Amino acid sequence: MSTDVVLEQLLTDRYSCRGFLPDLIPEDVITRLFTLAQRSASWCNSQAWQVNLTSGEDTAQFAKELTAWASAHPPAPDIAGPDRYEGVYAERRRSAGFGLYEAVGIARDDQEGRLRQAMDNFRFFGAPHVAVISTPKALGTYGTVDCGAYVSTLLTVAQSLGLATIAQAAIAMHSSFVHKHLQIPADRDIVCAVSFGYADNDHPANGFRTDRADIATVVEGLS
Repeated sequence: MSTDVVLEQLLTDRYSCRGFLPDLIPEDVITRLFTLAQRSASWCNSQAWQVNLTSGEDTAQFAKELTAWASAHPPAPDIAGPDRYEGVYAERRRSAGFGLYEAVGIARDDQEGRLRQAMDNFRFFGAPHVAVISTPKALGTYGTVDCGAYVSTLLTVAQSLGLATIAQAAIAMHSSFVHKHLQIPADRDIVCAVSFGYADNDHPANGFRTDRADIATVVEGLS
């Protein structure tokens, strides 16, 4: 099988896992994951990302305390989220949300159910491992873009190792707690978290998949 076909399969099969088994990943596999992800491209090879990793009981405690914090405090991210979603971006976001709710049996008008599903973010969907990604404030947008590239690489490498992942901006919405809990210095911005482990294939959320726009609507200049 050619290299591009292998890559296509990895990209096609990867999805955001929202139900994990509690089984821990062997240490050598985790080391392999982050060793390969470190090959990610970055502006001027600055490699802006820093990873704070939790596993097992540390992840469980992180989830417990973060859930309590998020239940009692409004979002306060280091990096501002989108001002709004408009046009096709709003349509894609809405489609993804409704598809997830349908998969887990939440009606569109069930506000309590939607809130419960949202709060699962702070429990990391049961994942035994969480990687929190941060960037130096001084690198600004370029550092954040580099971290985005790193996260994409990390997700693809994880897929190649048979691991399930989900990138979570929700964790960064409560940056002050994350800074304190993981002792991340104030001169770094929390970008996101990546929760990972082995997928619970019986969880209904894991039967849901998003689609992708046709490249003709994205790439200008194609013949």
